[in-house]
Amino acid sequence: MRAPQYFKSKIFHCTPEGFNALALALFQYQAQANPIYRAYLEHLGLRAQQVKRLEQIPHLPIQFFKSDAVTIRPTAEAALSFTSSGTTGAQTSRHFVFDLPFYQQNTQNIFERFYGPLQDFFVAGLLPSYLERSGSSLISMVQHFIGLSADEDSGFFLDELSALSQLLAAKKAAGKKILLIGVTFALLDLARDYPQDLSGAVLMETGGMKGRRKEMVRSQVHSLLQEAFNLEKIHSEYGMTELLSQAYSLGEGVFNTPPWVKVSVRQTDDPFSLAKPGKTGGLNIIDLANIESCAFIETQDLARLHPNGTFEVMGRFDTADIRGCNLLVV
Repeated sequence: MRAPQYFKSKIFHCTPEGFNALALALFQYQAQANPIYRAYLEHLGLRAQQVKRLEQIPHLPIQFFKSDAVTIRPTAEAALSFTSSGTTGAQTSRHFVFDLPFYQQNTQNIFERFYGPLQDFFVAGLLPSYLERSGSSLISMVQHFIGLSADEDSGFFLDELSALSQLLAAKKAAGKKILLIGVTFALLDLARDYPQDLSGAVLMETGGMKGRRKEMVRSQVHSLLQEAFNLEKIHSEYGMTELLSQAYSLGEGVFNTPPWVKVSVRQTDDPFSLAKPGKTGGLNIIDLANIESCAFIETQDLARLHPNGTFEVMGRFDTADIRGCNLLVV
């Protein structure tokens, strides 16, 4: 049986042609090494040896991250655990992380694949609701990005909208590359109180009103932010506690994944059958970075898959818990 280090040495060199073989190898490993996933496969009456094609791999319902420790190793060995925000009284998901440097390298590789070196950016995190709790994977990621920035003014901003606005203006005047990543309600507050010209900046919303504002459709939010900051497009980040990788939208809500992540769309009334091309269905994700948990996740997001492998998030299943990241719908 291959060890986790084998897969860690492979995924950042993954090609579209090599994805299927690596995913099948990881499936065979996790089908034996992950007790929760193994039990799920047994419940389905499926023997791992029968799986020869990617389409045959069952995706683990994301709810298992709430009820069980989805991991191949004892939780006591974890370096940390990421937890979902959840709503008051709701059970939260847990994702145990055993190799923090690997997680950080993964997030860096994905971002820089689409945007270039983080050291060149002034990085501002406007994430008040996430900063007010512990265990956020988003905070861990942005904190790493801030540490990689060569700009000493990079950092988190809680309620200091005036100070952030002044810094953004100064960086813009100096010709500095700007990454402003924020939760939706906080970005809208900044747009209302401190509109300014940020043309050329990467303004990235992570979704979610956190009960601070009325929920809005994505097009409304993006239109308000574009007008307030003189931007042609608004970027988005798609991530969740249960995944160690992220997808990014460079505009219009169409998300791109790195080569080690592949998405598919299942039928809404049959989780084991794929939806027809172009149809909206449940989003399944294979994240090869989930080496020590489960790489095959059945999410509760509704999505539409494009022929080139990009996808759009259309909403959530009616019975799904509201989660704080990427709640904006079309």
